[in-house]
Amino acid sequence: MLRKQARERRDYLYKKSVALKDANLAVKRQQLRSALASGKPLSKDISEDKELMTTFKYDEGMREDIDDEYSALSGIQEPRVVVTTSRDPSTRLSQFTKEIRLMFPTSVRLNRGNSVLPQLVKACNTSSTTDLILLHEHRGVPTALTVSHFPHGPTASFSLHNVVLRHDLLNAGNVSEAYPHLIFDNFSTALGKRVMQILKHLFPPGAKKDSSRVITFANKGDFISVRHHVYVRTKEGVELAEVGPRFEMRLYELKLGTVDNKDADVEWRYRGFVRTANKKDYL
Repeated sequence: MLRKQARERRDYLYKKSVALKDANLAVKRQQLRSALASGKPLSKDISEDKELMTTFKYDEGMREDIDDEYSALSGIQEPRVVVTTSRDPSTRLSQFTKEIRLMFPTSVRLNRGNSVLPQLVKACNTSSTTDLILLHEHRGVPTALTVSHFPHGPTASFSLHNVVLRHDLLNAGNVSEAYPHLIFDNFSTALGKRVMQILKHLFPPGAKKDSSRVITFANKGDFISVRHHVYVRTKEGVELAEVGPRFEMRLYELKLGTVDNKDADVEWRYRGFVRTANKKDYL
């Protein structure tokens, strides 16, 4: 079984490297096409690329979707999400875990117990789990959320800020079990679209038009505000009721492997000590 997993991972990484190479080539072709249309001189790396000049006439356009982990079953299969915590969770983190479980209609909550991470990942792969959500805390305050996609990744790690639980909200409404409508705002860069792809596939497809449940992911300054509402149509318009939980999260690492793979390639990592880090928006 371990040899099969290693072979599948090698095959996935090879396909990923080929897709990234094709994407870089497509970017060069787009730059070449723009230069020819505007009459501007070509940059040195493009003008000296003999292979690009030879194959340019066979250009079929830029390939945008390079992540085949999601594209194969996107919109076809409902995700199977497991929500769990770090070991020995506090009462507040356990409550937050229950509320996160309610956000995802097809998810289940798992008591971590004494399970180590490789054992947990193996159990998820055996049970055909598609994603694992791991919640962390510091002195009773939820501080981090990790989303790991199976069987080969990616794994996105977020820091949590301003967490407000359901019972801390005034007049919080009842949580609906209907499939939610999703709103993603201001995910404009390639990294932002990658994060949106990861978050979107935690939810099942096929939300009904009359579903009264809405979950919003709004990006501003690389902080993703997560809000959970239900709405009711009235004669005057629409009335919203927040059902929680409410929090902000910020991406700090994106790896190509699963959460237990310490040797996985890092696709992106936030570098807070870079001089321009506070001036640039990555999502």
